[in-house]
Amino acid sequence: MSHRPSPPAPLPEGGERKGGFQLPPLALYVHIPWCVRKCPYCDFNSHAAGPELPEDAYVEALLADLEADLPAVHGRELVSIFLGGGTPSLFSARALDRLLHGVNQRLTFARDIEITLEANPGTFEQAKFADYRRLGINRLSIGVQSFQTAQLQALGRIHDGNEAIRAAEMARCAGFDNFNLDLMHGLPGQDVAGALADLRQALALGPTHLSWYQLTLEPNTLFWSQPPEIPEDDLLWDIQEAGQALLAAEGFVQYETSAYARDGRRARHNLNYWTFGDFLGIGAGAHAKLSDPAARIRRIWKTRLPKDYLAPDKRFQAGERLLEPDELPFEFMMNALRLTEGVPVELFSARTDLPLASIAEPCAAARDAGLLEMDPRVLRATARGQLFLNDLLQHFLP
Repeated sequence: MSHRPSPPAPLPEGGERKGGFQLPPLALYVHIPWCVRKCPYCDFNSHAAGPELPEDAYVEALLADLEADLPAVHGRELVSIFLGGGTPSLFSARALDRLLHGVNQRLTFARDIEITLEANPGTFEQAKFADYRRLGINRLSIGVQSFQTAQLQALGRIHDGNEAIRAAEMARCAGFDNFNLDLMHGLPGQDVAGALADLRQALALGPTHLSWYQLTLEPNTLFWSQPPEIPEDDLLWDIQEAGQALLAAEGFVQYETSAYARDGRRARHNLNYWTFGDFLGIGAGAHAKLSDPAARIRRIWKTRLPKDYLAPDKRFQAGERLLEPDELPFEFMMNALRLTEGVPVELFSARTDLPLASIAEPCAAARDAGLLEMDPRVLRATARGQLFLNDLLQHFLP
């Protein structure tokens, strides 16, 4: 069944306040927590799948979770849906059909809604891709990480380079004209030539978007306790510069710290995060950020372990926290300043209900330090500020 967008619903009265606050666009993140195998670098809430996935029970729980969150929607339509994980492409088209149909019964889809599915090579076949496309999923994000056998083995991936190539080719054949490839750099034993070879292979597959990011060693991962030997800082910098030059020459614009896109193909779901939009989060360990018409903003997180999330006597919501006004400048900037073009200054008040005067002092200090642009119409990091983003964000801590 194809899930076609419904006519948009108007915002309710009270959606805009006198101070300039407006209820932001609303997206939906769905977390599917199972993988074939846990990767040693991954700190996401993912778990090795057993011989059978509890698809029906999990979809039922997801829809019940969403039902409980509906009072926080306040009449808004969904501008995007992101099915992430884990490896959502382990789920059958039948299960995802039931899920998307259930979501569309409860929420209005924008006419141009973006629906993204994360997929890993080795977890799908041509017919499955075609079925996903018929469901109304119109964007794929394929977790390649590298095309080199040695690198993939070091990362604990289950696929090889040829499977990664076939995955992208199958996506195109299935009708996906909009897909992202996830690619890492700074891998164990990698040099500039190796990193550029991965990028060139990715570009040859015709993606519309690339997420090209550096391997980082995160706590609570195998790599944290047993760290591999990764390139030195000078080499990492050389890789970054060479890769950015290649991507720019091939028509990919860097619009966020690790995101590169062809014209008109920026990830709308992620842009909603970075512009401090709202998002519902359903599924084991999912997070949400939600505003109400009174300009109160909450962070919410769901029960983390799949077995607990599926337990009939367990609440889906594990906790929530109301953001205090003095926290909002940092929360807003932590997202917005990742965008290379920044955001209009008016967006700060529209998303936080705080006057621009409340950030005048930290903005001035950041500009004096050469970390924030002097343009009074935009909040944008300088080239130096992008390199030292943590230093820039320190100015906005409460």
